[in-house]
Amino acid sequence: MKEHFSRFFDADPHRLHFAAHSHHPWPDVTFDAHMAAWETAALLVDFKWDYIFDRVVPRAQRGVANILGLPDPSTIAFAASTHTLLTRLVSALPTPTRILTTDAEFHSAARQFRRWEEASVASVDRVPAQPFATFPERFIAAAGDHDLIFLSQVHFDSGYVTPDINTLVAALPSDPVVVVDGYHGFMAVPTDLSAIADRIFYLAGGYKYAMAGEGACFLHAPPGWLPRPVDTGWFAGFDTMTEDQTGVPYPLHGGRFAGGTFDSTGVFRLGAVLEWVEGLELTVEGIHDHVRGLQDDLLEGLPESLTSTLLPERATQDRGNFLTFVLEDAGEIHRSMAAHGVVTDYRANRWRIGMGIYQDRSDIDRFVSVWETANP
Repeated sequence: MKEHFSRFFDADPHRLHFAAHSHHPWPDVTFDAHMAAWETAALLVDFKWDYIFDRVVPRAQRGVANILGLPDPSTIAFAASTHTLLTRLVSALPTPTRILTTDAEFHSAARQFRRWEEASVASVDRVPAQPFATFPERFIAAAGDHDLIFLSQVHFDSGYVTPDINTLVAALPSDPVVVVDGYHGFMAVPTDLSAIADRIFYLAGGYKYAMAGEGACFLHAPPGWLPRPVDTGWFAGFDTMTEDQTGVPYPLHGGRFAGGTFDSTGVFRLGAVLEWVEGLELTVEGIHDHVRGLQDDLLEGLPESLTSTLLPERATQDRGNFLTFVLEDAGEIHRSMAAHGVVTDYRANRWRIGMGIYQDRSDIDRFVSVWETANP
């Protein structure tokens, strides 16, 4: 697949990118899509929003719905970040908000939850992610008198995949709003939400495995749940904008979570990527299998002293599209590899290596060679 990413690779031919979980390279189709956003603005000026909501947004909605098995693409709303969508969603809940979550959530949620606690506008119960073997049972048992239940499909600090998300959601109480953070799951692990599409909110975006860059985040909002978020903007009233404004009307579809003006360029890119994936008959299952094969190859090439620190353990039934090693010198290793042209990343004592469809066995061999040079 390398030829489809030529612009990113030609920009720095010596770089070896193993951080797809952080910033995925963009395929070449995104360049034309990015330019199309500019050309649309030049051609249509004030009328560009009609084109965007009539053509660009529905194209991206269909692509997302196909990947996730959602029966109705109109349940999807777009925004610049998942944080924006999360705060808009919570604005529709009682205050103080009672939240159940985990101790392994990404910064966009974890930081905000801590700040809400400081401001006494939320109380938060956190279920430890580890031990992984008992996580689903412990999380279900902790669910009680909450307004919001929030958990990740794939944990960002380990690659742990919450097993059988459908069964877990079905076992939760029926009253709380359930949000699944899919940022490390969308386009990385096979996901079929058809059986729970009427029950959960699902957050994700294009910056990572969807290969579309920033500014293309989305929320699947099930019909009937939270019909009138307090945090709103003119996009949520786009359907009735030209009418006399009486009260604050909201659409029934996912657009009720749309906010104010944002740069639509990311949605142009996301729609182009999802059409490109479909045209090549790529599937998330195929992408995930390819990455798992690369992961196995890399683990075979690295020393046991390193692979023994893998989290979750190597025998786990599944993991996301990145490897996580628990190392006290994770930051030093990250910098050492970067000095040799290999891009990885780390969080505290966890060194992360992400892979994608743009890589093959030759990249694994080069990675191992650099490791041996950087860590004699």
